[in-house]
Amino acid sequence: MTIRRPATGDRPHLLVVATGMRTYREYLLRSISTRFRVHLFHTAEPTWEVPFLDGWTVVPSTLDGPAMAEAARKVHAGDPVEGVLCWDEGRILAASHVAEALGLRNGDPAVIWRLRDKAQTRAALDAAGVPQPRSVAVSTLDEAVAAGAKVGYPAVLKPRGLGASLGVLRVEDEAELRAGFAFTRDTKAPDPVVYAGDEPVLVEECVTGEEISVDSVVRNGVVAPLFIARKVVGYPPYAEEVGHYVDAADPLLDDPGLLRVMRDTHAALGFEDGWTHAEYMLTADGPKVIEVNGRLGGDMIPYLGLLATGVDPGLAAAAVACGRAPDLEPTRTRVTGIRFFYVDEDDTTLESVGFDEARLPAGTERAVAVAAPGAVVSPPPKGTVWGRIAFAIASAADRDACAAALDGAERALSVVER
Repeated sequence: MTIRRPATGDRPHLLVVATGMRTYREYLLRSISTRFRVHLFHTAEPTWEVPFLDGWTVVPSTLDGPAMAEAARKVHAGDPVEGVLCWDEGRILAASHVAEALGLRNGDPAVIWRLRDKAQTRAALDAAGVPQPRSVAVSTLDEAVAAGAKVGYPAVLKPRGLGASLGVLRVEDEAELRAGFAFTRDTKAPDPVVYAGDEPVLVEECVTGEEISVDSVVRNGVVAPLFIARKVVGYPPYAEEVGHYVDAADPLLDDPGLLRVMRDTHAALGFEDGWTHAEYMLTADGPKVIEVNGRLGGDMIPYLGLLATGVDPGLAAAAVACGRAPDLEPTRTRVTGIRFFYVDEDDTTLESVGFDEARLPAGTERAVAVAAPGAVVSPPPKGTVWGRIAFAIASAADRDACAAALDGAERALSVVER
């Protein structure tokens, strides 16, 4: 079923595939709707999204690219679409089929699959000589043991096509690899990932240093980094991302070595138009590529960038999707951060989660409970991303002040267990 509202003004017509959780993605849709007419493909009638939409189509699945492409052709015939945008990792490949069918930017499924399938990413970067950890795709424990001997210890076990550090595990020796292999192999995402071969796990060299993520817009092959997030990782040996900091004046935005690696990475992967969220390790030998995702970053990182710089990620991503020049001029210089909160014990049943608004310190931008009363939650490794019960976002003049504000928000968090 398709709903269309009368076209008004000369705003570009943008097709958005899925929206994700309101808590984490509403800010994008709100911004985009101010300058674009948004048509949404979703599996259910939209609810909170309706005020930001000019139309929508309820489709059986947002994972079936060819089927969505047929639906998109019908929308396009009645009201030409200028761009296709998707920020959900599990659906970016399907969205690329839609863009391909309409002859629009970012419409090459082979390129997007090269990013989704981390083994293909490694192969393409290796062929181009881009610095990265050594990596071997494996299907069995015996193959993993052999790969561990090849890449050396410590090593990293990593699912081949998941995101948010799900299933990622550092192992110090063969015994830990044997003990942890099933954890990585069996970690699942809400949406299935199917490979051409049966090698679901990557065994990788463990490179050390500070890990960062870079959100960039790419237009006609030109890579423009916008937001660099410095990761805060917890719960070792699991790589749970417990927070991030974004500094509008981060010197890495102008670092020649990092910029060169970024350019070479995108060229090797053939990514020429769209938005990428790429992760790098700043090693003693220079930056090395951890992974590249063909979408806006998660964990509210683009929102941190908006607060820190004034550059609107929703509008920039929508503009590039439509083949238009985005507005990337910063209007402020701040440091922003996010911190995620968890319970202490596995299988904790929550009575309530909330923040005492009166105790939230100056600089707190948002303090949000994401776990509902009655939820049963666990800390990592049992409860990784989905084990988060709340988060706080703060903004300040420098990182220390930002961290202090997040500390204050943490003290204002109240968790009652049943």
